[in-house]
Amino acid sequence: MIKKEFGFGTQIRKSPYFNATVRWGAKDFSVYNHMYIPRDFGSPEENFWNLINDAILCDVAVERQVEITGPDAYKFIQLLTPRDLTKLSVGQCKYVLITNHEGGILNDPVLLRLAENHFWLSLGDSDILLWAQGVAVNSGLDVKISEPDVSPLQLQGPNSGKIMQTLFGDSINDLKYYWLREYDLDGIPLIVSRTGWSSELGYEIYLRDGTKGDDLWEKIMEAGKNYNLKPGHTSSIRRIEGAMLSYHADADIYTNPFEVGLDRLVSFDTDINYIGKDALKKIKQDGIKRKQIGIIIECEPLKGPNTTFWKILKDNKQIGKVTSAVYSPRLKKNIALAMVNIEYSEIGIELDVKIGEKNFKSTVVEKPFYDPKKKIASS
Repeated sequence: MIKKEFGFGTQIRKSPYFNATVRWGAKDFSVYNHMYIPRDFGSPEENFWNLINDAILCDVAVERQVEITGPDAYKFIQLLTPRDLTKLSVGQCKYVLITNHEGGILNDPVLLRLAENHFWLSLGDSDILLWAQGVAVNSGLDVKISEPDVSPLQLQGPNSGKIMQTLFGDSINDLKYYWLREYDLDGIPLIVSRTGWSSELGYEIYLRDGTKGDDLWEKIMEAGKNYNLKPGHTSSIRRIEGAMLSYHADADIYTNPFEVGLDRLVSFDTDINYIGKDALKKIKQDGIKRKQIGIIIECEPLKGPNTTFWKILKDNKQIGKVTSAVYSPRLKKNIALAMVNIEYSEIGIELDVKIGEKNFKSTVVEKPFYDPKKKIASS
């Protein structure tokens, strides 16, 4: 089972794969959703090439699940998100937003529908379990909100399909993008979905018994030995190339869906009721005052992702901030996601980025920076 560590009033948990990742070379961990996540298996650039050329296996048990069950589970899920779920089938997944009464983004999880009234929210880094339980208290709906014993792995990269076929047989080839299926792998209970946080072909493998984490990890690595599978970590380079949001960096409680270009995830259908609907209507009517953009920064290759927000200037006046930046060895450019005042969001506009005490020229460009139509992940 997941072990617990206590200190200074905090609780940090180890995933069921913790010992396996250490055995396979994990050298450094950070904390995400109150759990350790491996962040260092060597060079981030090597990890990136492993991902886009072959396949990597990532411990993402930190993507905790909020489980919603009960007679009113569907009504409750729709209350949490502005995305229209009327066409969400059993066995299907959706990328959704969780918004508060002001229209701010609390999280951007993947929603999985396991049965008619059985849902998982697969979370980024925030306490949505507590939010959902608080909403449920006053909702008048008959639901149960809990965190199940579920711990995901991500198998991502062009060879991931072949590895999955080795594990589960030819039937896995029929699993469509953003759909899920239940499996039993030699007594290990799993949910498998065609999803992932890489913008590459990939799968998420949800372990439903934390005692079997070591066995599952080793089975996958064994299946991947002929396909150059490597242990790895979620790639900042690839996710920024794909303009994928990182919660707390690119979006937070003070960010609304329209600012980050996620209008498609907000429905104003009169039959759909959700938290923040009135606020989001007003934001849409009034228009946004700032917008997320992609920029190229003209400086020496960045040594790693930014760890603070960098100021964006126009005529020596701050007009925004860089939220995520990294050097892409494939594009041979410093690429970044940024939030700026909307009048400076047009493609081609030149801005200055302040890194340390120096200003560097940057240009607004189209995002995503690579594979803008997301054909790789969905093909």
